[in-house]
Parts: sequence; structure tokens; C-alpha cells
Amino acid sequence: MAMSKYDLTPLIAPNLDRHLVFPLFEFTQERQLYPNDQILKAKIELLNNTNMVDYAMDIHKSLYHTEDVPQDMVDRRVEVVARLKSLEEAAAPLVTFLQNPNAVQELRADKQYNLQMLNERYQIGTEQIEALYQYAKFQFECGNYSGAADYLYQYRALCTNAERSLSALWGKLAAEILMQNWDIALDELSRLKEIIDSKNFASSLNQVQSRIWLMHWSLFIFFNHDNGRTQIIDLFNQDKYLNAIQTNAPHLLRYLATAFIVNKKRRPQFKEFIKVIQQEQHSFSDPITEFLACVYVNFDFDGAQKKMKECEDVIMNDPFLGKRVEESNYTVVPLKDEFLENARLFIFETYCRIHERIDMGVLADETESEGDVQNAENVAEKIL
Repeated sequence: MAMSKYDLTPLIAPNLDRHLVFPLFEFTQERQLYPNDQILKAKIELLNNTNMVDYAMDIHKSLYHTEDVPQDMVDRRVEVVARLKSLEEAAAPLVTFLQNPNAVQELRADKQYNLQMLNERYQIGTEQIEALYQYAKFQFECGNYSGAADYLYQYRALCTNAERSLSALWGKLAAEILMQNWDIALDELSRLKEIIDSKNFASSLNQVQSRIWLMHWSLFIFFNHDNGRTQIIDLFNQDKYLNAIQTNAPHLLRYLATAFIVNKKRRPQFKEFIKVIQQEQHSFSDPITEFLACVYVNFDFDGAQKKMKECEDVIMNDPFLGKRVEESNYTVVPLKDEFLENARLFIFETYCRIHERIDMGVLADETESEGDVQNAENVAEKIL
């Protein structure tokens, strides 16, 4: 079986900002899911639409084993530096104001007051505010996520254009994710969800698409934040979001299924989710969703045991589920062990509930307890 067989990057990447795709490429490169040259070429293609020219040059050198770079990259770098300088000058009056703590204290919650005050006292108008947005956006495209996040935050405090403010919030969220500021990113995610759910979109399709983007971006947060596995269920399992998954992004069922398996707190909603797995098994299935179907739909415990081995491969080669943690000089994947432990428990529970008589030797075999009958008895006793 090819290691890339269950890789969802081709389905996930189109729903991300291109900068968010880089961590996925880094993971696939580390796991050697694809030939290295193929990943390097994909990285260069992705970088062509950003201002990260130095990074593109480094990858080009690595890919073609040379110190020379194409002239168009050299020209592009000159263009980027000149444009950055121009934007910096245009935004300078407002940036200088924002860096002055005493001046910033004059700002209020009333945006119209702020605009008038800035214009009258500091000769800062809508042109300088727009320049700040363009400067922040350019900084983001250059890979300066910290500067971009600061300027986008300040821009939103002054912006009176709802659409532009929403765009700035998406940018701020991407920057916080890329800096791995998970608490702040979660706050921005919540703000964005509130706007998406309450905003009047030009069409319902636009609203559905925004929800799909939000769920894809949220994967970075939910599988890194301490409380993320509970919150992914809270978000993905809401009717409007679950409908969007079923209609346009069934591959996200992998992550919701995983969250349900490792999170016992949300078990009351679990029965309904199994119905969704059953309904969607023809539009999307992978070892994790198939495992649930084996246990709860088909009561196929041998099949479930086989799927567990495939689930382990899926987790190890998924950029969100396969997060590595360094412990005492070796690397572990915490979610893998947690998943397998709970998956065995699911088989125990279901097996015990549908059989009047339980052969502990068989039960130990069904859950790969390697004939550990005593362990099987202990777990069965807790369940019953």
C-alpha cells in the first residue's frame, strides 16, 4: 500500500490560504509520502504567488542542486523590495501614530469619532488606513506573520468597511495559526464563526463555502489546542456545519470521527454521528470511518481489528492527527496510542452488549489483547 493512499492534502489544500499549505507540504516531505522532487516543485509553484522570494530561491537551489537562480526570481526580488518600501512609506504616518502609546490612548470604541480625530489632529485619512491594510497584506505575503497580525488587528479597529474587515480577520487568523498562537487563533476562529453565521451573504452557497473554509482552517487549531478535540465536535457536529461537510467536504468526517473516538465526553451525540457515517460511506470512507462502521453498523469485529492497523497508518501519516511530540530523547505520536486504546474499548463495549455469553479468550483476540484474558475480564467487568 502506497503511503500516500490516504493522504487528504489534495482535498484540504484548495480550502486553505496558500501559506497554510506549507506546513502540510513540510509534513508530507518529512514522512516521505511523495518523491522529494515532486514536493519541492509543488512548493515552488505555491511560492510563485507569494512574496517569499528568498525561500523560493533556496528551494530552487535544493531542487536543481545549483547556486544559480533564474533571472525572473532575481527580478521578482527587486520588485518585492521596492513595493515593500513604497507601502511602508504610504503607511508610515499611521504606523508612527500606532507606535505612540500616548496617541493611541486617544482612540475610542466609536470608529467614526476615531476617523474624524485622526484626520483633524494627525492628518491621517482613509488613504493611510487603506495603506495600512495593503502594508499588512504585503507583510503577510512576505512571510512576516507577526507584523501582519499586529497591523491587521490595528486596521480592524479603524476599518468601517465590513467586507474589508472580514478579509483582515481571515488574514489575522492565518497569521496566528502560522505562528502557532493557538489560544489567540481560537479566539479569532470564534469571531469569524459568529460573523459567518450572522452575516447576510449574497448567496447561501457563499455562506456554505465560508463554513467549509472555516472548518478546514480550524483543523490546525483543534489538533493543537488543549481543548480542541471537544471543540471540533462542538463545531463540526452543528447541523449547518455537518450539512456542509456531507454536501461539499465529506473527507472532514475523518477528523470528526477521530474526535468522537478519543473524546468520551461527547458520547450522547455519537449515535447520530454513526448514522451519518452509514449514510456517507459511499461518498467518503477511510480506515477510521470504516472502523466505526465495522463496530457499530456491521458488528464485524474481525474487520474492525484489521481496520485498527490501517487506522494507525492513517494517523501516523496525517499532518493533523500525526502530531509528533519529543519525550525523553524520542518522538511519540500521542493521539495514536489514545486512539488505539479507545478503539479497543469500543470493540469491548459493543461485543459485550450484543452477546449474552462472553468467551473472554475470544474477546481478548477480537481486541488484539494477545490472549490477555485477565485484561479482557477487567474491562468487560467495568462495562457491564
